[in-house]
Amino acid sequence: MNIVIAGGSGQLGTILARAFQTDGHQVSVLSRKTAELPWRVILWDAQTLGAWTKEIDNADVVINLAGRSVNCRYNNQNRREILESRVDSTRIIGKAITQSVNPPRLWLQMSTATIYAHRYDAPNDEFAGIIGGSEPDAPDTWRFSIEVAKAWEQAADEAITPQTKKIKMRSAMVMSPDEGGVFDTLLTLVKRGLGGRAGDGRQYVSWIHYEDFVRSVYRLIEDNKIEGSVNLAAPNPLSNSDFMSQFRDAAGISFGLPATKLMLEIGAVFMKTETELILKSRRVIPRKLLDAGFKFKFETWQEAAQNLCNNSHKT
Repeated sequence: MNIVIAGGSGQLGTILARAFQTDGHQVSVLSRKTAELPWRVILWDAQTLGAWTKEIDNADVVINLAGRSVNCRYNNQNRREILESRVDSTRIIGKAITQSVNPPRLWLQMSTATIYAHRYDAPNDEFAGIIGGSEPDAPDTWRFSIEVAKAWEQAADEAITPQTKKIKMRSAMVMSPDEGGVFDTLLTLVKRGLGGRAGDGRQYVSWIHYEDFVRSVYRLIEDNKIEGSVNLAAPNPLSNSDFMSQFRDAAGISFGLPATKLMLEIGAVFMKTETELILKSRRVIPRKLLDAGFKFKFETWQEAAQNLCNNSHKT
């Protein structure tokens, strides 16, 4: 296959490009900066049409991952950049597909499981899941993230691509042993004795092992029946308390200092980030993948964490 990955120079793009190239597919990455990588890198600004659109024409699959990192404080400037980087890049990908003579058959558009409501009572799947934003106790930063997710998906929905099927990938945190990723950051905290529960520890954590992320993307490419919004998450979310306990076990660490909500808020200020990733309850189930018969290689966090710890550069 000829696969184009827009915004593919980050961790997820690298994971996918590496897997696709290893399997013998032609990979082209659209990036805003040049880089020496094992696959083709084409410059684009993620805002305007240009020579890069030639990559879209005759591609089999386009995967759009573009968007500014949300690992920052949500001040006005960062909020604007987070929103515009996602919406603008999605719109311009849609325009490139629309004007293609031989458009791709599939457009996989990145989204996020953050779009669902903060809740404990029931899981969120693609059919009965509750879109967030109206929870009475949700902080302003959480509402912002949901508005971004909705605008991101709307930009894809508005693109007119009659010959190209669109799938919005509502992904949970992708856990990989690669340096600088979510797992790598958490493992550092665990090894420093800071891997206790966050807040009251009741909030659900949704995640997906990077191998299952790649396999899920392959399934979306190969299965003509799956469409619309699709949750990419392991089928067994668990409480933050259990998540961290199993993490410590896998890392061989016996103690983890718990952190109160106030401690997390203070720490987030110094680390120039937000507490949403830690304190919001994300209980997400991949119903469409399960109904399609997809079998996860890592169904539980216990086995995923052990595999990741075994393959981490920190061990």
